[in-house]
Amino acid sequence: MELKARKAFFEKEGYLIVENLFSTEEVERCQAEIHRLHAFAAGHESAAEKTRAEIARRHVQREPFAKDETQGDNLPVLRKAENTRQYSEVFRDLAAHPKLIEVLQELTGSADLLLFRSTLMFKPAFHGSSHGLHQDSAYWPMDPPNLVTVSIALNDATPENGCFKVIPKSHLWGMQSWGHIAREQDAELTHRKDVEAQQMDVPLSAGSALFFHSLMVHGSGPNTTANPRNTALYAYFSPQVRYTPKDGKPAEKAFPVVAGLGGKTELTLVAQTDDRSQH
Repeated sequence: MELKARKAFFEKEGYLIVENLFSTEEVERCQAEIHRLHAFAAGHESAAEKTRAEIARRHVQREPFAKDETQGDNLPVLRKAENTRQYSEVFRDLAAHPKLIEVLQELTGSADLLLFRSTLMFKPAFHGSSHGLHQDSAYWPMDPPNLVTVSIALNDATPENGCFKVIPKSHLWGMQSWGHIAREQDAELTHRKDVEAQQMDVPLSAGSALFFHSLMVHGSGPNTTANPRNTALYAYFSPQVRYTPKDGKPAEKAFPVVAGLGGKTELTLVAQTDDRSQH
């Protein structure tokens, strides 16, 4: 698909699939790092890795609906790891991969890109729970709600192991309320029957990526297979998007710069009280 056609498809449907964006070697490097992060969560690290492991442990979340606390290799059953760039060079570099940035600049129409979120989502074998249908922007303090999320498959993603589900064109529905995202394995992804009927599976081969608008409704089913389904998840935005904290959150926040902005490494956004919103 040509560049203009890809952007037109994204704007119309709310998502874009790019097959084989990353090489087998790059995917294997990511898989090895995921195993290392699980070992850190279990307290298994060398003396040289202690500082990095302590940071990682503060950002991992165990699978809330797992029947067992550990997997077959005695590593913990994790649901996700947030803020991966703080303790993983592998996933910090992946967030700024030239192939990824090229597509994002095309979809956003901006040479300047900031990183809102850097996360690993895990669906452990037999344990990975469902993620209810939702819109990312319904939970994020950013306005306008015009971010782009990318899900990079680090294993083959199938309906059986809980691949993403999307509702095409739902980014045009406007912001709606969705409730809790984490759900038990046998739980329905939504109570809304009109929405449930429209969801579509998005299977991906390892190394392929799903880009989607932050207002697009998406979710995923449980992993019922004997193999894990892991995803690197990043969200990006242009400097035209403002930081709008609520509920006593900090009035300013620094975001990493992954492209443009004169070579800056980060940009601090300030909640608007006058005409100034960044510095």
